[in-house]
Amino acid sequence: MKQLLCYGDSNTWGLIPGTQQRYPWGIRWTSILQEKLESRKVRVIEEGLCGRTTVFEDACRENRNGLKTLPLVLETHAPIDGVVIMLGTNDCKSFYHLNADQITIGMEQCIDSLLTVIPGDHILLVSPIYLGEKVWKPGFDPEFDQRSVEVVRELQFAYRKLAAQKGIRMLAASDFAIPSEIDQQHMTPEGHAALAEAICANIQAMNSHEPGNTIECSGETV
Repeated sequence: MKQLLCYGDSNTWGLIPGTQQRYPWGIRWTSILQEKLESRKVRVIEEGLCGRTTVFEDACRENRNGLKTLPLVLETHAPIDGVVIMLGTNDCKSFYHLNADQITIGMEQCIDSLLTVIPGDHILLVSPIYLGEKVWKPGFDPEFDQRSVEVVRELQFAYRKLAAQKGIRMLAASDFAIPSEIDQQHMTPEGHAALAEAICANIQAMNSHEPGNTIECSGETV
């Protein structure tokens, strides 16, 4: 049984837009991915946490620094055969005052941590979906501002460069999913389904640690 870690924030956890509730099994993308991989003897480990950043501390919520938690997660679920990592949205909050390059430096530290235990061709870096244009307006999320909307759009380009430098795969979630109109930041069920399909297709390069073995998806050797 191979193990695929999915490490991210609320859009990996599966937050239902406009609530504090979680999408049920079969709706959130991690569970759809598990169903696609089940017959191939791959176990998807869901490690999403609302508010998680790459490396930055949240003054209002503890344990949101993704880099600090990552070694613990890797050791807890060892051995890990592949990782899908999708972080960056929360780094765009206005009180951090970060640009895309600064956020990418944080992501680089997470990738370097992964590379100490997992080969680069077993890692898929996913840039997050966009924020809605109204996310900063009254009735939505005051932790974001207009600049946040711009910065999150730039992440896919900065992450793509990082992926090339580190020799890992990269996928832009914004190519497949959009934020809900309800809260301007979390995915709809349709977005979860589309992202699961895209990630399933993109784990094709994730070979297992054992020579000659591969992770398989949707009936194809990948």
